[in-house]
Amino acid sequence: MSNDFSRRDFLGRGSMLAVGLVAPPWLAAIAKADVIRQSKGGKVDPDNVLVVCQLSGGNDGLNTVVPWADATYRTLRPTLAIPEDQVLKLDDQMGFHPSMTAVAELFKQGKVAVIQGVGYPNPNRSHFKSMDIWQSADPVGNRLKYGWIGRAFDIRSEKNALSPVAGIGLSVEKPMALQADHASIPCFASLADIQAMVGDPDTERMLRQIQGSDATGSTKVIQQANKSALDAMTELKSKLAGFAPKQTYGPDAFGQGFKQIAQIVASSPATRVVYFSAGGFDTHSRQADSHARLLKNFSEAVGAFQAEIEALGKAKKVIVLVFSEFGRRSYENGSAGTDHGKAAPMLLIGQSVKGGFHGPKPDLQRLDDGDVTFTTDFRQVYATALDDWMGVDSGVVLGESFTRLSVL
Repeated sequence: MSNDFSRRDFLGRGSMLAVGLVAPPWLAAIAKADVIRQSKGGKVDPDNVLVVCQLSGGNDGLNTVVPWADATYRTLRPTLAIPEDQVLKLDDQMGFHPSMTAVAELFKQGKVAVIQGVGYPNPNRSHFKSMDIWQSADPVGNRLKYGWIGRAFDIRSEKNALSPVAGIGLSVEKPMALQADHASIPCFASLADIQAMVGDPDTERMLRQIQGSDATGSTKVIQQANKSALDAMTELKSKLAGFAPKQTYGPDAFGQGFKQIAQIVASSPATRVVYFSAGGFDTHSRQADSHARLLKNFSEAVGAFQAEIEALGKAKKVIVLVFSEFGRRSYENGSAGTDHGKAAPMLLIGQSVKGGFHGPKPDLQRLDDGDVTFTTDFRQVYATALDDWMGVDSGVVLGESFTRLSVL
């Protein structure tokens, strides 16, 4: 059966299937780690969970983490600057956008680390190129193959073996960050896709019949691996159905995204990484209202998610890493918006982070061609997450060693 035929057959059923999840190649790919696990007799133990939240479009860092005490901020942004009396002040210089009440409360509880001035040398203002750089962790380009999480999973699958659902992406297309050499990380537009794949009796029967039962030798091993992968997805679907989130999540992309992440964390102890993205942050014009709405949705979703995992008793095992491909210009443009910039803050959220500000606040008197100058390489944040949270050698994953941050 050809790849194209399989894809048409599934799509003909009205299901939106995730990239890379078409049988039989998907079953063989996603099951490879399970073959290794079985051959080594290893077990997948519960471990820390890294949730990666991508703010697509280039989030305006200066209006997210606001330098409210800096007069230059208001000079650069005469109409877009957040009024001082509206800023959610966190100390005597910095504060959050007024829409971020839930995240501000988590900050006060010591559960939010704000890493300021994050970027990389010779930054690129192209959405596509900069996102590729962040997801591959390769600012030079063509030096490292695959994505940074995909490479980490390659290493882990070789050493310890991973469940077929060790990593899950919530996206229509598989992001570069999850692309790997031999590890397989499935992506779904939504968790409803799992139901579509293994919930329909006819579809599941066809998938299993593809595998056959009369193979021998290496072919039999592959078929058994395919069966194991399908069994893993069937088990995940069953567990997801058994958990109903207790918190209230909004109908927006962030609300529904973090609701599904909560379902995965609650139902799938083998899952180590969940990758999620939401767009709309390319605010070239009329930024004030749209940015406020986006930050409100993000903040409320994260607040609900944190409350959910705390109620589940999993708060010490989950952190959320938040990034965008670049920040915005330090000054507003003529369309009540901001254009593509360079450095911006990253957030790490969770009970296991060292809350507070990390790194120097933006120096608006010493800009880099009109942009906030980067003071922390984003690969330092990745190195911290890899070494101190995922237990993977960051030097191998990133191709060189970076100074880790004291944020966990």
